[in-house]
Amino acid sequence: MYFFCARRCFKCNNICRQRSRSYDSDEQERGACEWCEYALIITLATVLLIGVSGLTIFWTFFYREGYGWADDIPEKQFNLHPTLMVAGFVTFSGFSVLLYRICRCFRRIYVKLLHAIFHALAFPCIVIGFLAVLDFHNKKGINNFYSLHSWIGLVAMGLFGIQYAVGFFSFLLLLICNKGTANFRASLVPIHAAFGILTFVLGVCACLTGLTEKALFTLGAERYSGLPDEGVILNAIGVTIIAIVAVVMYIVSRNKFKTEPRNMRASVDLSETYASMSTEGIVINAIGMSVVAVAIVVLYTVRGTGGYRLRKVAQNPT
Repeated sequence: MYFFCARRCFKCNNICRQRSRSYDSDEQERGACEWCEYALIITLATVLLIGVSGLTIFWTFFYREGYGWADDIPEKQFNLHPTLMVAGFVTFSGFSVLLYRICRCFRRIYVKLLHAIFHALAFPCIVIGFLAVLDFHNKKGINNFYSLHSWIGLVAMGLFGIQYAVGFFSFLLLLICNKGTANFRASLVPIHAAFGILTFVLGVCACLTGLTEKALFTLGAERYSGLPDEGVILNAIGVTIIAIVAVVMYIVSRNKFKTEPRNMRASVDLSETYASMSTEGIVINAIGMSVVAVAIVVLYTVRGTGGYRLRKVAQNPT
């Protein structure tokens, strides 16, 4: 997807400058060095974002015996937690953050939908990863939410949920009344972007502190200090995550990669299209219904998990 976006932007550079519609690119001519920088940094970001999830899966299968759930080995259920959290908070969220720097020649509504889709992919990863570790702790009789890692993770999850709900409502659903909400949405963009970066950074911090906890609890301080093979892999995952943050921040802060604000002509076009329930309107509605369905399932599951724990305490009061 990202290579396609970058390649299309490169080929459409001259065409985009000739188009007058506001949702097309209005970027200036770039030299060969600037395009090389753009291609290299986007390629590096893509490799790192995909690679960190691949490295986490490799570590889980090679050193932690893979995945499981329910009546399977509890440790295998726990293995879902680091894998899904890295995928949700780092890989999918990282791609979502970079979309507005990469897909410059696409209509703005398509970029918005891709942005929402990447967040929609991250959402179940984060929820299932959270439920996996919560259920694991309950089965093992381990206290929940006592460590710095868990506190950072809770804040990151809360911000992620708020960001997704506010973004979906403000930048997609409010397109139904586009002209009346244009100023509100324009004023909300910098706030949404700032909190998006904050959520991404907090998710990264949660992943790094979680990796450190896992290394110390599983390997032990003495063995970990000897730098065994598994310790090297865990450190490599952490260093890769740090490299991702550096690359993402570089791309986001680079003015030459930034899409200049426009008058959102694509949004104006969409208001009528959405009202007639075109394919784009159906997709938007489907995403909204998916979010509602996931929220209902999560609330029901959390309630069931809490009930399980209360029954367990009642049966074993000591």
